[in-house]
Amino acid sequence: MTVSPDRPHRPDRAPLPREFFDRPVLEVAPDLLGRTLVRTTADGPIELRLTEVEAYAGEIDPGSHAFRGRTARNAVMFGPPGHAYVYFTYGMWHCLNLVCGPEGTASGVLLRGGEILVGAEHTRKRRLSARHDRELAKGPARLATALDVDRALNGTDVCAGPDEPLSILTGTPTPKPQVRSGPRTGVAGDGGDGTRHPWRFWIDGDPSVSPYRAHVPRRRRT
Repeated sequence: MTVSPDRPHRPDRAPLPREFFDRPVLEVAPDLLGRTLVRTTADGPIELRLTEVEAYAGEIDPGSHAFRGRTARNAVMFGPPGHAYVYFTYGMWHCLNLVCGPEGTASGVLLRGGEILVGAEHTRKRRLSARHDRELAKGPARLATALDVDRALNGTDVCAGPDEPLSILTGTPTPKPQVRSGPRTGVAGDGGDGTRHPWRFWIDGDPSVSPYRAHVPRRRRT
C-alpha cells in the first residue's frame, strides 16, 4: 500500500480483518476490548473505545438468541462473521452485537459499554439523561442510542472500511492483566450462571463499564 507523506500509515486506524471475527467467540470477545468502533452519521463521525462486552455462543448457549435455532430475527447471527446483529428489546431499546465464529455457528458479542473518543457532541442530544460523558455509552441500550443504531444497521459489514456506517478499527488492544470476566448481566437460568458462563468481559476500573445486575424475573400481570 502506498502512503502519502502527509497522511502517514497508522496501523491502529486499519479495519479489523474478517479473520479476527472468524474465531471462537470466547477468543473474540475479550480481544475486542480497547478496539475502536466508528459510527458514521449524518451529523458526523462518532468513535468509541470498547470497554465492556458479552459473549454468546449460539445454539449451545442457553443465554443466546440462537439457542433454539434460526429465526427471521436472528438470521444474521448464522451468516458470515464480521457483521452487525442489531435487535430490538423491551419494546424500546436496540442492542448492537458483532457476529463471530465460522458461518453457521451463530456466535456473537454484545457491545455493552464504551468511551466516546470523537463526536461526543453528536451523542449528547440522544442521551440527554447522561450526567457525564462517561455515561453516554454505559450499557448496551445506551451505547446503541448514543451511536444512533437501529435495525436499519442489521447485517452491516463492519470489516468493509469507512464506506460503511459501522466499522471496527484495530485501535489499542487492552493488555490481558487489565481484563476482567464474570457473569453476564440480566441473563436468566443457566445462561446467567457465572460459574458456567463467566462470559462478560470488561476493562478493570474503567468508568464507562456498566454495573453488574443479576436477572430479575418480570412479574406477571394479574
